Amino acid sequence: MPEKSPLHQLADHGQSVWIDFLSRQLLHSGELERMMREDAVVGVTSNPTIFQKAISQGTAYDDQLRECLETLDDAKEIYLHLTHDDVAEACDLLRPVWDEGHGKDGYVSWEVDPNLAYDYEATLAEAKRLHELGDRPNLYVKIPATKPGLGAIEDMIALGKNINVTLIFSLERHKEVMEAYIRGLERLVESGGHPSRVASVASYFVSRVDTEADKRLDAIGGHDELKGKLGVANSRLAYQNYKEVFAGPRWEALAAKGATTQRCLWASTSVKNPAYRDVMYVEELIGPETVNTMPQETIEAFQDHGRVADTLETGIDEAHRLLEDLAAAGIDYDDVVRVLEEEGVQKFVDSFEELLDGVRSKKHELVGA
Repeated sequence: MPEKSPLHQLADHGQSVWIDFLSRQLLHSGELERMMREDAVVGVTSNPTIFQKAISQGTAYDDQLRECLETLDDAKEIYLHLTHDDVAEACDLLRPVWDEGHGKDGYVSWEVDPNLAYDYEATLAEAKRLHELGDRPNLYVKIPATKPGLGAIEDMIALGKNINVTLIFSLERHKEVMEAYIRGLERLVESGGHPSRVASVASYFVSRVDTEADKRLDAIGGHDELKGKLGVANSRLAYQNYKEVFAGPRWEALAAKGATTQRCLWASTSVKNPAYRDVMYVEELIGPETVNTMPQETIEAFQDHGRVADTLETGIDEAHRLLEDLAAAGIDYDDVVRVLEEEGVQKFVDSFEELLDGVRSKKHELVGA
């Protein structure tokens, strides 16, 4: 029997491999099917930046875009029409994974317009609309974990809809996200719904935390021993909180009715600093009941030289101590995660606007209008 690849070995440790990109080329070339087979990929998280490149470069979307232009003029409506087909096709391709795993994996994520991130009612309305458009049991709709987003997350879970909660940076916000999920499930049960039919992941961003903390350490000077450590420590502590929240009588009452936990999903797992090991955000966060969504270069790097071991629950005391040491060095953790959330939303907004500009440019290219 051939030796399992490093990514296939992750599954043996309870971690699911997802990819953080989707395009028509990925689907129609058979590359996604190959990655499912050879790279253990069991989920997809779509990304406006990726869609922008896919739509603006090449001709894969041109015929459908011409059709759209006969009835649609608004760039966002055209974008939704174009990407709907990719999301639906990917959902159908991954449906056997969803079926065989009883809804654990096999999901494709579609993102709410990030311009709505601080508007509860608009986020809720768009999340409902995307679920209606997608109409697949293995569709996740992505909602940013802003304060206004928390209410929309709870309400969508209460309606029995799958939600990928994205842009989580802080331990405190993660606790609020988990609370929103549990309250949503409780409301779903109270209304006669079945919690076994709804799923959620909490997407915890990793590398950006190090980028921001390291920048602040550089500004202070010294403390090199503290650099490149907060992203992993932050995630490990989040997982400890996850284990505490999804235990005890309150959770057990929901689990008895078929509810599943809101798994931690490690996002932003490509290394931004070339001085760091290129697979550190995979190697250092391996543990049960988790997901790691990776860009293509990280998948390839991990398949080439990734080391697999249960690492997620190691160094917990050191993680707590790191937060103390950073505070002593003058790094304000609460301010770091606040800035990251604000910048994260803005980056999503910028990507989305670039995407819509790309649609407009393609439209002009095709019809000169």
